[in-house]
Amino acid sequence: VKARLGGRLRLLISGGAPLSTEIEEFMRVTSCAYFIQGYGLTETLGPSTVGYPDDMSLVGTAGVAATFTELRLEEVPEMGYDPLGVPSRGEILIRGSTVFTGYYKNPELTNEVMVDGWFHTGDIGEMTPDGILKVIDRKKNIFKLSQGEYVAVEYLEKVYVFPPIIEDIWVYGDSYKSMLVAVVNPHEENTMKWAGSNGYKGSFSEICKSEGLKEHVLKELAAAAQKNKLRGFEYIQGVVLDPVPFDIERDLVTATMKKRRNYMLKYYQPEIDKVYKALEGQRAANKAK
Repeated sequence: VKARLGGRLRLLISGGAPLSTEIEEFMRVTSCAYFIQGYGLTETLGPSTVGYPDDMSLVGTAGVAATFTELRLEEVPEMGYDPLGVPSRGEILIRGSTVFTGYYKNPELTNEVMVDGWFHTGDIGEMTPDGILKVIDRKKNIFKLSQGEYVAVEYLEKVYVFPPIIEDIWVYGDSYKSMLVAVVNPHEENTMKWAGSNGYKGSFSEICKSEGLKEHVLKELAAAAQKNKLRGFEYIQGVVLDPVPFDIERDLVTATMKKRRNYMLKYYQPEIDKVYKALEGQRAANKAK
């Protein structure tokens, strides 16, 4: 690999989306070069944090504050992020001489993101006591997949909730994954009609466990995506079916029925991990063919 890259490569820098520790270590070994990550935005004129090439404690992180840059975390109570908690988590705020002065002819948006000289990035970070930053979430429910594509999750949920078989849906993406998955609440009456016409018997909960219903739901989601001309990376590749609607009792929604996405992730994490593992297995099998 080192030879194919020219033989003189000394440093690789990544900043499009967070990379896992495993990928960073793999790149260090195969390229025989230093590999570091950084974090920044157009509004900060490039990197606001950067790793040090020879500090292995920074592997898998966005590094530490760059020169002329100050960082701090701000509490996001609706998402359960507290800078004074353990670990310290909150919205990433940036201040310094590299931060922009404002959006062109858009003072309203400028005033929204610039407060007391601090630029509110909309990204959620985790910071260690010695100032090492990890980017872990997005405040406005817009996130990047591993290939760097932005996904507006609330818009996708509005598109994907239209099929009659679906009562409600939560779309999830991981910055370390290239595929979207979803947790779906099937519509009970329409699901039982589908089951009857397709030879499935049992209770609503039992039918929700069937692979046949999962395949049908995925086809319906794909049809909705095609109808609304979604891009390839916005297609749902795997689903978890939950017969119980998202409810307040499990802390999955607020009193006004807004999704509490970080709590939903915590609740459904084991099932989501299984879906990703199965998808990755299918992809590996297809490549082997």
